[in-house]
Amino acid sequence: MSVKSLYTIGHGTRTITDFILLLKQYQIEYLIDVRSQPYSKFNAAFNQADLKYRLESENIRYVFFGDTLGGRPKDPNCYDIEGKVDYKLVESKDFYKEGIVRLRTAYAKSIPIALMCSESNPCQCHRSKLIGMTLFNSSDKICLYHIDEKGRLKDQPTVMNELNKGKNVNDLWNDSSQTTSRKSYL
Repeated sequence: MSVKSLYTIGHGTRTITDFILLLKQYQIEYLIDVRSQPYSKFNAAFNQADLKYRLESENIRYVFFGDTLGGRPKDPNCYDIEGKVDYKLVESKDFYKEGIVRLRTAYAKSIPIALMCSESNPCQCHRSKLIGMTLFNSSDKICLYHIDEKGRLKDQPTVMNELNKGKNVNDLWNDSSQTTSRKSYL
């Protein structure tokens, strides 16, 4: 694949068949699982072992990055006093930086990958608010392309515009409600 791009996708309520069809539609060869806990309470097909087996039967490689790029880090210092993940703190951590370096390497090699989490709407996931912003604000300005809940592509600025309700993308880090997870985990 000669076009350099990184995709994201959330499994949400999709069937595994529909999910794989979307990956094939966008010519994804590697699925990078960025869930901190690689399982689904609601759909067993997205549990790590089942998902890996099914993907590999479709010639799509499964790779787990939840330990470096997951939205719920093990490090308790990544959480604010309300128990929400503080994305600014996560960005400063070596484990996170290691995951970003690995993504940049895949991007430089034009490896067709998609980052996967559970939320099908990219506005509700750390794929856009954390990983996407880190890459987009970097010196190489890598833009993620999010496969949304309807299977359509949205680029990082579009998702951030939706998330920020029309405010400039650069305003993201000035609004503390957008620099943390939606939920409290501690």
